[in-house]
Amino acid sequence: MLALSGLIILGILAQWVAWKCKIPAILPLILIGLLVGPIATLYTDDGSKLIEPIWNGTQGLFPGESLFYFVSLAISIILFEGGLTLKRSEILNVGPVILKLITVAVIITFFGAGLAAHFIFGLSWQISFLFSSLIIVTGPTVITPILRNIPLKKDVSAVLKWEGILIDPIGALIAVLVFEFISVGEGETFTKLAFIEFGKIVLFGFTFGFTFAHGLAFGIRKKVIPHYLLNVFTLATVLGVFVLSDAFAHESGLLSVVVMGMVLGNINLPNIDEILYFKESLSVLLISILFILLSANINIEDLYLLLNWNALFLFLAVVFLVRPIGVFLSSINSGLSIPEKLFISWVGPRGIVAAGIASLFGLKLAKLGEPGAEYITPLVFMIVLGTVLLNATTARLFAKIVGVFLKQSEGILIVGASKVSRLIGVFLKNHNRSVVLIDSNKENIRKARLLGLEAMEENIYNEQLKNDIELNDIGFLMALTGSADINKYAIDTFKHQFGEHGSFRLVSADEMNDPANNPDEALFSHTDDYYKLLDLAEKYPGIQETKINDIGHYKSLIALTKEQEEIIPLFIKTSDNAIKIITANSEQIDRIDEESYLIYIGKPIDVEVI
Repeated sequence: MLALSGLIILGILAQWVAWKCKIPAILPLILIGLLVGPIATLYTDDGSKLIEPIWNGTQGLFPGESLFYFVSLAISIILFEGGLTLKRSEILNVGPVILKLITVAVIITFFGAGLAAHFIFGLSWQISFLFSSLIIVTGPTVITPILRNIPLKKDVSAVLKWEGILIDPIGALIAVLVFEFISVGEGETFTKLAFIEFGKIVLFGFTFGFTFAHGLAFGIRKKVIPHYLLNVFTLATVLGVFVLSDAFAHESGLLSVVVMGMVLGNINLPNIDEILYFKESLSVLLISILFILLSANINIEDLYLLLNWNALFLFLAVVFLVRPIGVFLSSINSGLSIPEKLFISWVGPRGIVAAGIASLFGLKLAKLGEPGAEYITPLVFMIVLGTVLLNATTARLFAKIVGVFLKQSEGILIVGASKVSRLIGVFLKNHNRSVVLIDSNKENIRKARLLGLEAMEENIYNEQLKNDIELNDIGFLMALTGSADINKYAIDTFKHQFGEHGSFRLVSADEMNDPANNPDEALFSHTDDYYKLLDLAEKYPGIQETKINDIGHYKSLIALTKEQEEIIPLFIKTSDNAIKIITANSEQIDRIDEESYLIYIGKPIDVEVI
């Protein structure tokens, strides 16, 4: 009981440490597992592990076959959740570079790392290519914490983010297929029967996954499943499909759940987000337990296999040869610069899927007596730990060395995509500012995208927004919604991450009627709220500008905007086309460059009146 409860406590503690330190969770999880597992044998009095998954075959936390069963079921749930995130439309829309990274680069990694493992370690072709299939995947859970605090161009962040998201289920699928191909031969020469068995695995895997995905979708649409049972019913279905498929064709269960997740994730279901959130929470718990458990199950003798130059040579070949070749060939004629290609080549940390499936397959093949199977788990763990440590400690420095580190984040995040936000967004974009609009209203997002603006359908209360590494170039935050509570929440929650150079919001109705209560972050004017802006946007659907002669002229213009209700100042455009945001404390500006312009919304200013 102590060991089992300690496993859960240590796992959640590792997740918290990872969140607090902004590092991939897999790093503390595996390190804790090694410390309480194989490394513990070096410092305990009796030379035993503090947590022993299997001891003498029939003792420990998971005696006999129970460890295989637990790992298999846990991996099936994790892979199903990964399959849910793979959207067909995303693959078609991510662009040629990312599409090539999940096709061309995958092929290069598969054959390149396989050849390296075979010739460096002398492993059989089967084991070598299983190893290479397992290290194909990167993953958002390891890339996001590494890149979260590195300001990069949006293109670079997008490439790394989408590669990690899309390659997880694709890599898992390839690894499963390679494993099935090996396991049907059971260590012997591949015969006609072995190929037939492999065909059965592929047939049943795809058939069961496709059929049960549509069956579950039908039940959800017809409301056969009550809402309160939806998540647990889905969980039971996943486990049932895994076991049933495995019963018809041995080792086809993992393939079935990956296919089931991919199919279900591309069916338009009203409750798919709820299922995904539940599976994500469950995956966090399972991952926390799984990776401490699997790391602890490694024996000290397995670690000794890595204490030679061959392990270093294999690591160097994967990181400094295979990965760069895949990236550079995938980005030909892409528009990415050489420094950007170098940085993408450098950042390729392997993740949770690689380590988890490697442990499962290594255990199973070792049990089958496959020669060289004992190398699978330690070699993959070496690549995972090595790449995560390398990227976590050097990515920021390497970004500066190759020149992709943005010295100043000039992008603007606008919360709300109403007509006012869209008008302002178009103006800023036309003046070469990076602009991103977020809103939970689908129609507002659709209209913004039709105008060529980058718009994200997001709920501002969703903390996952903080993990979006594509927003790393954002330095200004403007909250322009009709809700004072949302505007205040956006500023309070995201000002440190997205408001490096300034966080601003519209005044509320109460603040507008009390000019003495003028918050520092008030935007444009302390006498104009969202509804006044929206009314002017309807009357005068465009952004106006008028030349400013000097500081005295500027103050006259600001005084005029306060006297006339149909003019609201927005920005100052300087002679070099830089844009300065006007706040409610607009009088505090004491210097105006020559050839500057006042940017405003409302009726045209009659210059003769000033």
